Amino acid sequence: MTQDILFQNLLHATQTAYRANPETQAFAGFPSDIERQSVSSHHCNCSDVFQHDSKLASAKYADLQDAILAASDIVHWRETYKGTEISNDFMDRFGCYCIIGDDAPFMSEQIRLWMVYMPAHLYYPWHHHPAEEIYMVISGSAIFRRKGCPDEVLSEGQTSFHKSNQPHAMETRDDPILCLVAWRDSFQAPPELTENASLLTPTYT
Repeated sequence: MTQDILFQNLLHATQTAYRANPETQAFAGFPSDIERQSVSSHHCNCSDVFQHDSKLASAKYADLQDAILAASDIVHWRETYKGTEISNDFMDRFGCYCIIGDDAPFMSEQIRLWMVYMPAHLYYPWHHHPAEEIYMVISGSAIFRRKGCPDEVLSEGQTSFHKSNQPHAMETRDDPILCLVAWRDSFQAPPELTENASLLTPTYT
């Protein structure tokens, strides 16, 4: 299968899943100004972890999970927290690549879209960013934490909305998780680890 076909399948599956979810549609309509752009592949250890995770299984979004997996060898895997205090173990297991946006096969001025993957037993520390954000779970489950809100265990089809600069974190237990993540503004400011995160005490036990 050619690179262009893999990317077109990815876009189609992403659009179908995004439009079928009322919460993502309410967050921002699927962009109408999508343009194809060239992307240089960039491999990270997290890609291997993702591709070999046999516990990922989606009943509702199987086409999207398959399309994300099929494109894994030709995308630009992100290293958002490289050079920060975050652990090498996290960097080796936390996976993210952009579907619409910078270093992605497609561009839009309206939203940014990523896939985010975490294997079982991984903690994504408290972080924040100016962009408003929504997570949609494609498969698996995780504990979602937001400042000022009770913890939630979310699974396939459920969403979590993060306000501008609202600290949030995520943790997987026995299951991995795969998500579609959208931003609708402030695209140029990257995520930052939240200072004094120890003050944000989890409420889920």
